[in-house]
Amino acid sequence: MKAIRVHQFGGPEVLKLEEVQKPQAGPGQVLVRVHAAGVNPVDTYIRAGAYAAKPALPYTPGKDGAGAVETVGEGVTSVKPGDRVYVGDCLTGTCAEYTLCLPTQVHPLPEKINFAQGAAVNIPYATAYRALFQRARVLPGETVLVHGATGGVGIASVQLARAAGLTIIGTGGTDKGRKLVADQGAHHVLDHRAPDYLKQILDLTGGRGVDVILEMLSNVNLGKDLTILARNGRIAVIGSRGSVEINPRDAMSRDAAILGVMLNNASEKDLASIHAALGAGLANGTLRPIVGCELPLAEAARAHEAVMESGAYGKIVLIP
Repeated sequence: MKAIRVHQFGGPEVLKLEEVQKPQAGPGQVLVRVHAAGVNPVDTYIRAGAYAAKPALPYTPGKDGAGAVETVGEGVTSVKPGDRVYVGDCLTGTCAEYTLCLPTQVHPLPEKINFAQGAAVNIPYATAYRALFQRARVLPGETVLVHGATGGVGIASVQLARAAGLTIIGTGGTDKGRKLVADQGAHHVLDHRAPDYLKQILDLTGGRGVDVILEMLSNVNLGKDLTILARNGRIAVIGSRGSVEINPRDAMSRDAAILGVMLNNASEKDLASIHAALGAGLANGTLRPIVGCELPLAEAARAHEAVMESGAYGKIVLIP
């Protein structure tokens, strides 16, 4: 089978399309024929060797994907060959024609969701759900700022927050991106490049500030975020590309909380709860993954470059 392989950590150029042996499903395992693989910023950190947990070399990247169950190993009864599934992590990487999974890593994919959309579910929607409900513990009626709402996690956050009865302020850096955020249910959409956008947020809340901020670029925004929080406000740190200086008094005066969000820290119980909720949302139409770009598997390097560029618009997926 064809697969992307990484033999050394480095830039996008280390991603190589190779012919490798097709994995076989052993006892308690599921083999999935991958029809689409999702690309996330975390994939680039792992590839560069900058992530805390480094895989053994060589490896096939990718934790997100969607396809059909090819075979199941002895003892697997939760899925059967032919079932449409999305992959929430795997044993052998999703940037390949086939990937090997545990039964707990495959989840039903409704017919109304195509495979490219299915590849946009796991990390974006699971991260958004964990940030909103398991870390920030949002409540209906609260106001949430999705700071950088045009990418995969941002769009997922807007859809989840809208379904939960929150008032949503989303930001984006392009007209196209901001229209997307509005179309997905944000009540207010702002340009975070505008010099007065922080004042606009305070004006929208009558000077009170927002209850929750989902922050995708904390090294740039965290210090400013603290100044627009309401009392007892929470900031969920989803993404950061460096260090940042803050004034602790801005947190103290509001009894504010800064909460780290990392999907890898979710327990089995947390993950089961997340995917139960996501499955329901996909089935009832509340959740509608947006695919911004589809590329052939051979262009994995280009996908890794694109996912780190500014002006994100939906999810980037690779098609084997």
